[in-house]
Amino acid sequence: MLDLRAIREDPDTVIQCLAVRGDDDLEGAVRSIVREDEARRALIAEVEELKAERNAASKAIGEAKGRGEDASAAIAAMQKVSGRIKELDVDLAAVENRIREGLLLVPNIPDERVPPGQEGEGPVLAEWGDPRDGEIPPHWELGESHGLANPAGLRYPGGTPPAMDLERGAKVAGSGFPLLLGAGARLSRALIQFMLDLHSREHDYLEVAPPYVVTRDSMRATGHIPKFEEDAYRTDPDDLFLVPTAEVPLTNLHRDEILDGDDLPLAYVAHTPCFRREAGAAGKDTRGLLRVHQFDKVELVRVCCPEDSVEQHELLTRHAERVLELLEVPYRRILLPGGDLGFANSITYDLEIWAPGVEAWLEVSSCSSYTDYQARRGNIRFRAAAREKPEFAHTLNGSALALARLIVVLLETGYREGGGIDLPEVLHPYVGFDRLEPIT
Repeated sequence: MLDLRAIREDPDTVIQCLAVRGDDDLEGAVRSIVREDEARRALIAEVEELKAERNAASKAIGEAKGRGEDASAAIAAMQKVSGRIKELDVDLAAVENRIREGLLLVPNIPDERVPPGQEGEGPVLAEWGDPRDGEIPPHWELGESHGLANPAGLRYPGGTPPAMDLERGAKVAGSGFPLLLGAGARLSRALIQFMLDLHSREHDYLEVAPPYVVTRDSMRATGHIPKFEEDAYRTDPDDLFLVPTAEVPLTNLHRDEILDGDDLPLAYVAHTPCFRREAGAAGKDTRGLLRVHQFDKVELVRVCCPEDSVEQHELLTRHAERVLELLEVPYRRILLPGGDLGFANSITYDLEIWAPGVEAWLEVSSCSSYTDYQARRGNIRFRAAAREKPEFAHTLNGSALALARLIVVLLETGYREGGGIDLPEVLHPYVGFDRLEPIT
């Protein structure tokens, strides 16, 4: 969340910085917090004045009793003051709760490098490789018409198992829950293993196997609730959430902790399935694997000192790009404009890959800096040196990578008419074969 002191001292600047997001409601939200904060400080001043009055009266009562005088009137007056203090304490708790709730609904301030604009208007900062063109079948057709070569002993209704069976997946769990089989399942597993090995062995991330459910406090710390609770899968009655991304458990590893500055930066990598309702995206890109409710993802999270945040963001993004380069997948790096920036994000680079079968650039990674926004919500601090005052850390994360759309592009880019689907050489030792064959 944003620093209440910064809002209090210069709300106009905060509003001006948030304006790049293009949301006219944010000014009203900030002004409301300022009014509530003014009411809070007025209540605190009144309570402190009454407590001073009560302390003075208590001393006077003690002195009167010591002199043998009747103090009943003074006692009655002090009791009245105490009753008023209790009433004000209730009012103070209520206004503090409104301030907390208001802060939770105000997004992060965009980095000064973030341009104005809406989805699809972000500048292309870099490009790598040559996107394939030509008429290519979409991945849902390729996945259902290709499978493992010579699947000895493998049985599936109709013959050779296809790489994916979207119809049966929908029957089992509904639309948006794809079913991968044989070659598709092995490709998914191989990609996960390849990326975990790369990041843990070459990029020096500590591999983590986190829980697949998280608490409400964990979701709140990363900014996923209360704003986007409708997009999450929640369990009842224990009020746990299926992870929307490994960002949530990894970032919350150090919630309510004070870290040693010498230990920073921290770097974590994890694979998890990810679950998202995407309630606001109904009917958009629903064919095949383009927009699903469950998908696998390898996630990178870094925790660092504020002065290292920009450098750490570039490093994390390069780690994600390295995956695409090793897979020989052409990509481009996009700087997201303010109107397309995530709620908790200060700055985001999207990595997009070209899917020639559906003729679209697909986001496969978002690499973001959150500055101290998540750290304030999760109370993640560090001490730069002994006896120094703790500071809020900066948090960053990025997909490296999300599998569903990566599989889309590998199938469509690797397709050879009449000759199967070639896989990147770096995956051959992981997957155990070099191509998917047409099912005859």
